[in-house]
Amino acid sequence: MRAEAWLFTGVALFFAVTGGVYAAFSSDPAGIAALMVSLLMSGLVALFLWRQAGRAGPRPEDDPTAEVAAAGGRRFFFPARSLAPVCTAAGTALVGVGVAQGLWLALIGFGVLAPGVYGFVFRGGEWSG
Repeated sequence: MRAEAWLFTGVALFFAVTGGVYAAFSSDPAGIAALMVSLLMSGLVALFLWRQAGRAGPRPEDDPTAEVAAAGGRRFFFPARSLAPVCTAAGTALVGVGVAQGLWLALIGFGVLAPGVYGFVFRGGEWSG
C-alpha cells in the first residue's frame, strides 16, 4: 500500500502548491475553496493509506522479488453479494436528476431508493445473496 500512499501524498502536495499559488494571485474564493477541499480530501486518503500500510505490513505485490504464487491466499473479507448498492445508487441518481427535472422523477427516485436503504440497514430477505 505504500505505492498508493505515495501517489495520494503527491496529489495532496500538488493541491497544496497549486492552492497556495492560486490564493496568492487570485481573489476568487470559489477556486481557493475548491483547491483546499481537494487538498483535504486527497490528504485524508493519503493518511488512511499510510496507516493501513503500517498496520498490514508489506503486501506480496510490494515485493519486487516475489513470485506470482505468493499472493495466492485471501487476506481480506469481502461481504456477500447484494443488490442494495445498485438500488441505492440508481435511486440516488434519480432523486438528483428529479431535483433538476421535476418532482415526479424525484418521487420515483425515492421509491427506488427506499428498498436499497432497507437492504443496507437490515440485510435481509431478497436483498442479500
